[in-house]
Amino acid sequence: MQERIVDIETRDGKMNTWIFHPDRPGPHPTVILYMDSVGIREELCDMARRIATVGYYVLMPNLYYRMARSVDIDADRLGDPAYAQTAELMWTLNRALSNTMIEQDTEAMLDFLQTDPAARAKQVGLVGYCLSGRFVFRCAGAFADRVASSISVYGARLVTDLPDSAHLLADRIQGEMHFLCAEHDHYITPQALGLIQSKIDAGAFKGRIEYFPESEHGFAFPKRRAFHKASAERHWERLFEIFARTLQPGI
Repeated sequence: MQERIVDIETRDGKMNTWIFHPDRPGPHPTVILYMDSVGIREELCDMARRIATVGYYVLMPNLYYRMARSVDIDADRLGDPAYAQTAELMWTLNRALSNTMIEQDTEAMLDFLQTDPAARAKQVGLVGYCLSGRFVFRCAGAFADRVASSISVYGARLVTDLPDSAHLLADRIQGEMHFLCAEHDHYITPQALGLIQSKIDAGAFKGRIEYFPESEHGFAFPKRRAFHKASAERHWERLFEIFARTLQPGI
């Protein structure tokens, strides 16, 4: 396994970005893994490694780079009054991001991929958790000719009244767009999911909404209190099934 950290130049500065890919010669099919609200940490690096070990080149950016090179946040303590200052930091960082900003960051990542011979950059897969569920939804439409598949895992704020809401580009999506949802999740409304389902039913894009029984928001993260092993493993099955179909590893 090859691992390194690079700074990718964006419109707003240097975005520190983690790269993982197999030792064997490339180019390897490429997946961009977008972090959740807690930020880049070893838990998330391990998830990137799990994708890379089966043959993918994984790019994982620090989306908070405009305000912080790194953060150290324990998601399970966000409701603890003694942890209020750190919780407020996370929400400050979270609220500072917009879909437009991440769209611009993604453009920079796609440009970077063209320069790395280890990456097969013509078509990419995207996966985002929580905070970044809406980002991959947005980018699937914004970069329709480059994104072969996009997976939102318990994505938050998928539909808003903002002018850059992710759902507004849904009709442009050319690749597959999948939504893996927790059964219990207060970060997404039935109305929002209903609107997305109506677009799928109308043929706006190819994809599906899938619910994971008995799970809560955050179920895929092994160090989270909400971790649900059966759902987490099923989510991995879906990721690898979708990426194998759309990115064709080994070709």
